[in-house]
Amino acid sequence: MEHRYLGKQIQADLPRKMVFVAGPRQVGKTTLGLTLPGARQGYMNWDVPKHREWILRRQLPFGSLWFFDEIHKYRSWRNYLKGLYDDRPDSQRILVTGSARLELYRYSGDSLQGRYHLLRLHPLSVAELGIESADDFAQLLKLGGFPEPFFSGSEVQARRWSREYRNLLVREEIRELERIQDLGNLELLVMRLPERVGSLLSLNALREDLQVSHKAVSNWVAALERLYALFRISPFGSPKIRAIKKAQKHYHFDWSLVPRRGPRLENLVAGHLLKWVHYRQDAEGIDLDLQFFRDTDGREVDFVVTDRRRPVLAVECRWSPSRPDRNLRYWKKRFPECETWQVTAQEGREFVTADGIRVCHALRFLSRLV
Repeated sequence: MEHRYLGKQIQADLPRKMVFVAGPRQVGKTTLGLTLPGARQGYMNWDVPKHREWILRRQLPFGSLWFFDEIHKYRSWRNYLKGLYDDRPDSQRILVTGSARLELYRYSGDSLQGRYHLLRLHPLSVAELGIESADDFAQLLKLGGFPEPFFSGSEVQARRWSREYRNLLVREEIRELERIQDLGNLELLVMRLPERVGSLLSLNALREDLQVSHKAVSNWVAALERLYALFRISPFGSPKIRAIKKAQKHYHFDWSLVPRRGPRLENLVAGHLLKWVHYRQDAEGIDLDLQFFRDTDGREVDFVVTDRRRPVLAVECRWSPSRPDRNLRYWKKRFPECETWQVTAQEGREFVTADGIRVCHALRFLSRLV
């Protein structure tokens, strides 16, 4: 793709502050950055020895844009960028991209608060690709939304890419950035987590499975989250419902990892919703949050989007067309003003119930997002 959905926002933000573009490795951050005027002349990658020397010696390229890629691997990167930003000419633009949560990663030294805008780049989606057919949607569900495997059009190539991606993440990224020593069990964890998508995330069950400490599993999952391998969502609670309070669910940015078709659809929808929520947060300043609903009686709705803790959107995923799930009807009775959808992977009759629940193919709903 020549243009990604964040391109215009980056160009609008650069004259005001530094722009941080974060997201999973190989999601297209560098390619996106290099489409900006002056980016190729000002490009510096911390992983390239020559570029690293330029950065450390402050021998920066001429031009109106300095483009730092993966500089978060430099332990003093925050103080370095603060100094550059505070001393720069008014016309100098600074773009930073990285495959870690730049707003949190290695938070030490002087704060960059107020000096940057954060934009999070997500994998390709139905709306960004302009997908209109059920066959193309099935291809996205099968291959995932990362550009290389998706545009290969091959399930074999997508599997090979995922395997290489996992090895790169565990053997290089995490070892270098997180100082984790037990890479064997960490890799086992990375392989086991996709099988648990759709269920409540039990760190204790993972601890028993891997025969390691609870602290180790907790630290590993947090590290995978910081490096955009996965994301967790928390339960929505309200006085109107007897909601659970602490359990979380997890999903992967690469939903092609999920082996079973139902949870894979759920993961794809989760990724699309998070992309939309992050875009509204980063580009529009709207305080949305992605959660799920589950109460003490076991009733569950896959996703709930809240605006300042008020539910504005609820989504339930089903593989095959059917009448609205009874748990979704329960939800709608208690939150009648909340926009409510049941989406499916297979085509079927689309309709709206008397109480306002919309039932349709996932394609119709996801095309409304980003």
